[in-house]
Amino acid sequence: MVLALLAGAAQAQDGPVRLYADPALADTGLLRHILPRFTLKTQVRVELVTDQSAADVVLGGQGRALFEGLGQTWHLAIRGTGDRVDRLATWLRSDVGRNTVQSFAPDGTSLFGPATEVAVVTETGPMSELAKQGHAVALAKCTRCHGVDEATRWSGTGATPSFGVLRTFDDWEGRFAAFYALKPHPSFTQVEDITEPFPVDRPPALVPIDMTLDELDAVLAYVAAMPAADLGEPLVHQ
Repeated sequence: MVLALLAGAAQAQDGPVRLYADPALADTGLLRHILPRFTLKTQVRVELVTDQSAADVVLGGQGRALFEGLGQTWHLAIRGTGDRVDRLATWLRSDVGRNTVQSFAPDGTSLFGPATEVAVVTETGPMSELAKQGHAVALAKCTRCHGVDEATRWSGTGATPSFGVLRTFDDWEGRFAAFYALKPHPSFTQVEDITEPFPVDRPPALVPIDMTLDELDAVLAYVAAMPAADLGEPLVHQ
């Protein structure tokens, strides 16, 4: 019985994310456009379900506003748990996910655009397992330059902003998703299967940082779950 329970748990962990989409949204063909791209990047499979109560993720009229189209705002609601669910939700909220949605133009005209609805900020619950992994990765690999949480806010160098400050930027997701290409990171950072190895005759001046795509996704989940720094009122120049 114990072995059967363990096998069932492993299958649930390794199985596809169950996604329910409002029929009006599904009928546009949007999901056939975006889901293969998500799976290609993350190797996480997504299964479309017709029963909303059985879904891990719901695209419909409730939750966080994602995009607009067909005369309404479409929202993301998370019903399930686990790393794979977190990855799909994080991707849908990311710049890459939003751009993929907005690039869907079956007749040459985009059907969907950015949401203009103001999101309601609610108290966040406990950190997901993926976000906890991202916190651990950030502590191990990022604190020599950045403060990554309250305990390390004064760590790193004075010339680099903390994760909390970076979280206040409108384009924070793009910055973190492509950090390895933004100076000065290319001189000492390598992401598995993405960046080129350092030349043997020109080693990096700093101890290199090696990261996998899974670790990068985890860091994105952590930053998405953390509060932005309170920078006070904007400066007024007179």
